[in-house]
Amino acid sequence: MEYPYPIKIRAVWWDNNRVCWIDTSKLPFEEKIYCTDDPERLAKAIITMEIRGAPAIGVAAALGVAAYALKISSTNREEFVKRVEEAIKTLWNTRPTAHNLFWALTRMRNTLKTSIDEELSPTDIAERLRREALEIMDEDIRANIRMGEYGAELVPDNATILTHCNAGALATAAFGTAEGVMRVAWYKGKKIRVIATETRPVLQGARLTVWELMKEGIPVTLITDNMAGYVIRRGMVDLVIVGADRVTREGYVINKIGTYMIALAAKRNNVPFYVAAPTSTIDLNSSIDDVVIEERDPEEVKKVLGRPITLENADALNYAFDITDPDLVTAIITEKGVVKPPYPENLKRIVGSQG
Repeated sequence: MEYPYPIKIRAVWWDNNRVCWIDTSKLPFEEKIYCTDDPERLAKAIITMEIRGAPAIGVAAALGVAAYALKISSTNREEFVKRVEEAIKTLWNTRPTAHNLFWALTRMRNTLKTSIDEELSPTDIAERLRREALEIMDEDIRANIRMGEYGAELVPDNATILTHCNAGALATAAFGTAEGVMRVAWYKGKKIRVIATETRPVLQGARLTVWELMKEGIPVTLITDNMAGYVIRRGMVDLVIVGADRVTREGYVINKIGTYMIALAAKRNNVPFYVAAPTSTIDLNSSIDDVVIEERDPEEVKKVLGRPITLENADALNYAFDITDPDLVTAIITEKGVVKPPYPENLKRIVGSQG
């Protein structure tokens, strides 16, 4: 498939009827690639964050269902359907917060149900699931590029952008959401600079965002998470761009833990705070009261790159995401355009729009 910009980095892809991914938990020190048609192995990869980032998780899950369906397509129809449904359930239960996972698996489940109603054979159902999964992957890449084009218009020349966590190619099928905006701005000749937070406890900013931007040649400076407020206060940041794992119908943004503190600092210092997220991340069926914030293993907090930083028996908390209020968000950049307040009305309008 051809795209208007170079696709230099891919997090998940399809190869020889298997889903493949680069293990982001090992980057930037080792570029390890895995491929599988086993939903249990894929579920483990999502849970352990070999695959991470809301769009990447959704794409990987869809590809995983298709790969497994092709693998078992020689079984009888009743057994085939049962096992594919079990695979969807296995992947559904991997991580609770990111909306893209459920959006993608719902599409795969609907494709399965439609195919059953049409009384297709397992071979034909598997082929239809394959086409649907590849369409989801292609849609994600094209959505990221369109977001980049809309978002680049908001980026002044010579701007310094602060970003948190990794919302780049490694968090999507390719190209990225927040980093996609930076890529397009850079390709259009804007002399941008990026400040990237380290993003504790798993260091996605230090390990992944810096790696991606340096590969592109985009100037990037790494800071500790607790430095973000100070660099904003000092006037070193012209705008903030982050991704999202879910956006509720009211406009609450659920993103990597630490986003809320950055949004508060940006608001206090009149720095625009933008969220880049495809419409597959916007959940019009949920309010903020419905969102489950994932709490991960406290051991992640007590270690850095596997090495202990505190006493073994110390207590720790490890919330993976936080919630940024709508009034702190300047605009939400989607593949269908830039959404501004009031979010309840405008999110509904743009998610339901065509093209």
